[in-house]
Amino acid sequence: MVISKRVESTLLTDQVYSMIHEAILNGDLPAGSRLRIRDLAAQVGTSVMPVREAIRRLEEAGLAEREPHKGAVVKGLTLEELIHVYDVRRLLEVEAARLGSRKVTSEDVDKMQDEYTRMRTAIAEGRVIALLDHDEEMLATLYNASGNPVLVQLIRALWQQCRAYKIVGAKGSLNDGGDDTLWRYQQDLIAAARNHDAVAAASVNDASLLDATGRIKALLAAQNEG
Repeated sequence: MVISKRVESTLLTDQVYSMIHEAILNGDLPAGSRLRIRDLAAQVGTSVMPVREAIRRLEEAGLAEREPHKGAVVKGLTLEELIHVYDVRRLLEVEAARLGSRKVTSEDVDKMQDEYTRMRTAIAEGRVIALLDHDEEMLATLYNASGNPVLVQLIRALWQQCRAYKIVGAKGSLNDGGDDTLWRYQQDLIAAARNHDAVAAASVNDASLLDATGRIKALLAAQNEG
C-alpha cells in the first residue's frame, strides 16, 4: 500500500508538472509570473504537495526561480543572457544541421516539409504558438537525423529557456507584414537537407541564428538608450 501511494503521488506530480510546464511554454504563464502554490493547487484541483514538487522540478529544469519576497516565479532572461543563449544555440544547432543533413532520409525531409507547410499556415492565421511548435518539430526532425540524442536534448532545453522571448519575437515579426524571417531560413534549410548539402545546411542555421542575435542586440541597445 505504501508503494501504491508513492506511485500515485508521483503520477499526480507528473500531471501537475506537465500542466504548469505547458502553460509556461504556450505563454499563459509569461516570464515573471508568480507561481503561488495554493492558487495553482486550487486551479488544478490537487493538494499543495504535488504542486510544490512540480515547482521544484521546474526550478531544476531552469524554468522557474526563487525571488525575494515573491517565492517561485517563471524564470526570465535578461537580453544579455539571451545573447549568451543564442551564442550557444548557434554552436549546437549549426553542428546539428551539418550532421543531420548528411544522414537525413527522404521520409525525414518529407516530414520537415509537412511541418513547414503547417508552420506557414499558422503564420497566415497568426497562431504564434502553433508556428513555433511546427518550426521546432521541423528542426528536431533534421537534428534527430544526426544520431546524437544528447545534442538534440541540449538544444530542446535551450528552446525552452528562451521560449517566452521566441513568442515575443514571433509576434513582432507577424505584426510586420514584410518580415520573412519566420519562414525564409526554414525553406532554405529544407532544400539543403533534401540535397544532403551539409555546408549549406550549416550556413543557413548560422545565418538564421546570427539574424536573431542581431535583433536581440538591437533591443538591448534600445533598452540601454532608454
